[in-house]
Amino acid sequence: MLNTGTDLWTFPQTPKWQHDCLMLESLQQRKNLIYSLPTSGGKTLVAEIMILQELLCRQKDVLMILPYVAIVQEKIRGLSSFGIELGFLVEEYAGSKGRFPPIKRRVKKSLYIATIEKGHALVNSLIETDRISDLGLVVVDELHMLGEGSRGAILEITLAKILYTSKNTQIIGMSATLNNVGDLQKFLRAEYYTNNFRPVELKEYVKIQDTIYAVDSKTENGFTFSRLLNFKYSSCLEKADPDHIIALVTEVIPNYSCLIFCPTKKNCENVASMVCKYLKKEFRAHREKEKQDLVENLKNIGNGSVCPVLKQTIPFGIAYHHSGLTNDERKSIEEAYSSGVLCLLACTATLAAGVNLPARRVILRAPYVANDFLKKNQYKQMIGRAGRAGIDDAGESILIVQEKDKHLVRDLVNSPLENCYSNLLLELTKGMQSLLLSLVGLKIAVTCEEVNNFMCGTLLGVQQQLLSKEKSLSEVIKDGLENLIEKGLLKGRISEKDHNSECTLTITPLGKATYKGSIDLAYCNLLYRDLKKGLEGLILESNLHLLYLATPYDVTSSCSPDWMIYLRQFNQLSAAEQKVADIVGVPESFITKKASGQAIRKNVDSAVVNRLYLTFVLYTLVKETNIWNVSEKFNMSRGYVQNLLNSAASFASCLLHFCEELEEFWVYKALLTELTKQLTYCVKTELIPLMEVAGVLEARAKQLYNAGYKTLAHLANANPETLIKMIEHLSRRQAKQIVSSAKMLLSEKAEALQEEVEELLKVPTDIPGTH
Repeated sequence: MLNTGTDLWTFPQTPKWQHDCLMLESLQQRKNLIYSLPTSGGKTLVAEIMILQELLCRQKDVLMILPYVAIVQEKIRGLSSFGIELGFLVEEYAGSKGRFPPIKRRVKKSLYIATIEKGHALVNSLIETDRISDLGLVVVDELHMLGEGSRGAILEITLAKILYTSKNTQIIGMSATLNNVGDLQKFLRAEYYTNNFRPVELKEYVKIQDTIYAVDSKTENGFTFSRLLNFKYSSCLEKADPDHIIALVTEVIPNYSCLIFCPTKKNCENVASMVCKYLKKEFRAHREKEKQDLVENLKNIGNGSVCPVLKQTIPFGIAYHHSGLTNDERKSIEEAYSSGVLCLLACTATLAAGVNLPARRVILRAPYVANDFLKKNQYKQMIGRAGRAGIDDAGESILIVQEKDKHLVRDLVNSPLENCYSNLLLELTKGMQSLLLSLVGLKIAVTCEEVNNFMCGTLLGVQQQLLSKEKSLSEVIKDGLENLIEKGLLKGRISEKDHNSECTLTITPLGKATYKGSIDLAYCNLLYRDLKKGLEGLILESNLHLLYLATPYDVTSSCSPDWMIYLRQFNQLSAAEQKVADIVGVPESFITKKASGQAIRKNVDSAVVNRLYLTFVLYTLVKETNIWNVSEKFNMSRGYVQNLLNSAASFASCLLHFCEELEEFWVYKALLTELTKQLTYCVKTELIPLMEVAGVLEARAKQLYNAGYKTLAHLANANPETLIKMIEHLSRRQAKQIVSSAKMLLSEKAEALQEEVEELLKVPTDIPGTH
C-alpha cells in the first residue's frame, strides 16, 4: 500500500482470491457485486483498490457506507494520506458532520465516508440536486446489516433509491456473514463472489467443565475431544473462577493478546477485576512504564478521575471495553491494546462489529448477548477476531458452555448463518413510511403506480412472498400513503378501487422538512408543535430552552429520573431558566412533590418530564464540559452521558435541516447552527478547530493546544517527528495520520472557498442583449 512516510509505493503480495476478484468479468463490465469472506480475509483492500480506480481512472465520486461513527473516523484517518498524495478529497459524513448538498467540485473528486444514516441523507441530497449520476461507486461494508432493525431499513432504502435513480452507479457490498445471498443478489442485481480464504487459520473450540472440545461438523455430535485443562485450582480460586477463565487467559497473556466477550457491561468489569486479582505479580512487570503512562493519560482525560476498575486492572495489562467508556477513554484503551501495552480486553459484542482489534485467542464467556441466546452471525463475528494476520500463525476461539446449554450450542456452531430479511415493515415509521414520504418528496415516484414499481425493486419487493396473507404489497403501500396524508405530510387522494390510480401525490412543507431533516415520523408532528410553541416565548437568557428542543425524543423512554437530583438541579437554575420548565410542562410543584414522595393529582406527561431531566444533564455538560463530573452529579454512567451527548449533537443537526425547510422557523437557524457545534465538540471554544480533525478527541486536542498547535493550519503543516517528541503517548502512525487528516480537512475547506469564488465570478450565459 502507499507508504506515506516516503514517496514509495509498496504493494504487498496479494492473496490469489483478491486478484481473482478484481479481475472478475462482471467487475470489468461494471456490474454490481456482492462478495463474502471470513473476517480478516482482506475484503477491505479489494474495496479500496476499486475506490481508487473509480476516483482516479474514471474520475467519479465514491460513497463508502460503514456501520459506526468510530469506524468512519478510523477510515478517514487511514485514507486521508492517499487523498493528499493522489489528489482527491475525503469527506466525513457521521454524527453531526457532513454538508448538504455536498459542494460540487470542479477539479478534485470526493470520497464520502458515511454512516448508514448520513449516507442516506447524502443520497437524498444528490438525487434532489440532480447529481446522483456523479456517484460512480457505492461500497457497503457489513452488508448483512440490511437485516438489522431500523438501520437495516435505512440501508435498504438508500440502495433501492440508487438502483432506481442511477443506472451508472456501481454497487459493491461485502460481508463476512451472509446466507440467503440469492435474495440480496436479486435486490442489488449483483453477481456473487465468495472464498474461504483466511490468512490465519482459525481453530474453534468449546469448553464444558474442564474439558476442551474441537468443533467438528463431521462428527455425529459436532464436537471431538481436544484436551483437559492443565491448571491447578485451589478451592478458593475454583469458587471465584468456576469457568476457569484464568487458566484460559494465562496460556496466552502477556506475550500474546486475548479478548473475552461477555454478555453484559457489568460482567466485563467483573471479569477484568477477577482475573487481575488472581494473576501472579510478575504480570505487573510486563511493559510497566507504558501501563503507568496509560493510567496517567486516563487520569488527564477524566480531569483527575479514573475509573477504579481500570486503575486496578491496567497495571496487569487488562481493561474492559464497552459503551460505558467515554470516547477518549475508549480510544486510549484501543490504542494501548493495538500496541500490546494491554494484552487482555473484556468486552461486549459491539467490539466484534466495531473497530478492528484482533487477538491470538478469543474467549466467549457465555453463549449469550445480554439475556438473548447468541445468533450464528454474532458468533461468527466474535470468533472472526481470532488470529492476527502477519503476527499469529493461528487464531483460536473458545466458547465456554454450561451443561444446560450444551444442545443449544451444538446447534449454534453447526447451523448455517441466519437469513437476511427486509425490515421496511417491521420498522414502520423509520422504514416503509419514511421511504414513501421521501419518494414523493424527491419526485422519484408521485403516483401509486410509480410507487408500486419502485417497491418491486426493494428487498421487501423481492421477499414479498413472506408478507402476511391478509395484505398484498400494494395494499401495504396504499395504507402507508393514506397514513401520511392523514398526518399532514402528503397531499392527494387515493381511490378505493384502483391501487394504481394516476392521482398525483405532493409533499407538504412539513413532510419535506421531515424527510430533509431525517426526522423519525413517529415524532415529526410533536416536534413541529414544540418548535411552534417555542416561537411564542423562547427563553434565551441561557441555552437551556434551546437544549430542551434538541434533546432527542427517543432516549426519554430509557430514562428514570432521580427526583432529589432533579430538584437540586432545578433549584440551581435562575428564575428565567426555571420558567423554561413551566413553559414545557413540568411545574416546580410536580418536581417538589416527587422529591418528597407526595401523591400527585395533576396529570403531567412523563415523556416531557424525562426529556427535561436529560436536558438538565446536557445543560450541565455544555457548561462544565467534563463528562466525569456530570455523570457523578446525575448518578449516571459516563458512557451513558457520552452517548446522550452524541445523540443530541446528531439530533440538533437534524433539527437544523428541519427548520431550514420551514420559513416560519427561520429564527432557529442561527441558534441551532451554534448549538450543534457546541454539542458536537462540547469543549472550550479554542479546542474546536483541532477537534474537527478526524480522530482528535478532547484529551489529544488539549495536549496539542498546550504544545502550541492552536489551529488547523498548525496541525496540517506540522512535522510528525516533532509531534511525537512534544506529545506524550503519541505513536508515529498516529502522528502521521493526524497530520494527513488535518491536511485533508484544510485542503477540503480551501477548495470549497475557491469553488465559491469561481461560482461568484462566473459570467452568466443569459445576460440580456448579448445574443
